Order: sequence, then structure tokens, then C-alpha cells
Amino acid sequence: MQLVNIGFGNIVSADRIIAIVSPESAPIKRMVQEAKDNKTAVDATCGRRTRAVLIMDSGNIILSAVQPETVAGRIDKNIADELE
Repeated sequence: MQLVNIGFGNIVSADRIIAIVSPESAPIKRMVQEAKDNKTAVDATCGRRTRAVLIMDSGNIILSAVQPETVAGRIDKNIADELE
């Protein structure tokens, strides 16, 4: 199992991530609101602004205060480290 840091000491399984998206578009905002209403959203922002939304294969939505590019880069770095 590969883990990735999504900011402020919060770690998720990289193998379970389907998508990492920006929270700016209206469809993503609706998806996040529905997840909050259904109690399937996990807020890992530690009170900061949401900059990335991680969509998991379990249907959960994880909110992160780290840019999507940063999370993706951390996943790529972990894969490269594993291959060495």
C-alpha cells in the first residue's frame, strides 16, 4: 500500500485515489456539498482554504489545503522512490 501526504500530517492511500481536482468548478462544488450533506466528505484542510479535492474509490471525498499539482507530484515521487 502506497501512502501520500495531503498536507498537515494527513495521509491517504494513493492506491485508492481516483482523481485529484480543483474545487473551483461548479460541478465539483456541487459534488463536495452533496458529500458534506451525505457525511462522506473528510475535511483535511485544518481550517485552511480547500485547494484540492480527492475523489476516492470508496465514494468518499477528501478536501485538502495542498494544490492538486503538489499532491500528484508527491504520488509520482513515491512511485519513483519505490522503483529504485
